[in-house]
Amino acid sequence: MGYIVGIDIGGSTTKIVGLRGGAVISPISVKAGDPITSAYGAFGRFLSENGLDIADIGRVMATGVGSSFIKEGLFGIPTERVDEFMAIGRGGCHLAGVDRAIIVSMGTGTALVAVDGEKCVHLGGSGVGGGSLLGLCDKMIGVRSVEHIVALAQRGRLANVDLSIGDITEGVLSGMGSEITASNFGKLSDVASSEDLAMGVANLVFQTIGMFAVFAGKSEKVKDIVLTGKLSTFELARGIYRQLEELHGVHFIIPEYSDFATAIGAALSAQKE
Repeated sequence: MGYIVGIDIGGSTTKIVGLRGGAVISPISVKAGDPITSAYGAFGRFLSENGLDIADIGRVMATGVGSSFIKEGLFGIPTERVDEFMAIGRGGCHLAGVDRAIIVSMGTGTALVAVDGEKCVHLGGSGVGGGSLLGLCDKMIGVRSVEHIVALAQRGRLANVDLSIGDITEGVLSGMGSEITASNFGKLSDVASSEDLAMGVANLVFQTIGMFAVFAGKSEKVKDIVLTGKLSTFELARGIYRQLEELHGVHFIIPEYSDFATAIGAALSAQKE
């Protein structure tokens, strides 16, 4: 059997991976404008970069919000649609090497999927995600690149933006340290720099997503929380989630290829069959 290709056609990017013998081959991400054009473009680039022909591809598994526009097979190859939440769950657990977890897909918005073996249940989601990070920073500091926002945020000071527990009490409040956020943007200073504002927005977005995941984990009695999607790849997120781990007794996992978990989950659906 040839390569199995998984394509995740999202709201802002299209991601494609190949699977052969369980190994992930050449994950590629491209900007998604028109979903059909982006799917063909990503597929063509995948073939070119790997020196493959159409005959080398066995099946194409498509998922994501844009997959509904793919009515026929890509380049004549059988193309099947995979439920996005099933792909999120399978891909996240496969990459993390766990059978039971909360999978968080951190895209333009955020989706949470509970996985228990082969069972994947969409728990819900939030409009807070990468789109929030980009939109707020665009209006506040005139920057609309995730990479640039994160670079600015790493030099920012939350003390000029957020109200912390240490700002409102000298004691320990319910086991929370003085550095824990009491109110996002609750202490916004007139002298806050662009770096400070970027850090404040990033902290708001990452903390909100993290707390949704923590609540989901407690509800499902699951401690492993797997973070996937573009936002999960930034070191800034790791620091914020380490703090939430200590506070709530959960385990955040950011596996290799976390950015491509949904595309990988789509491809894995063919292997399951």
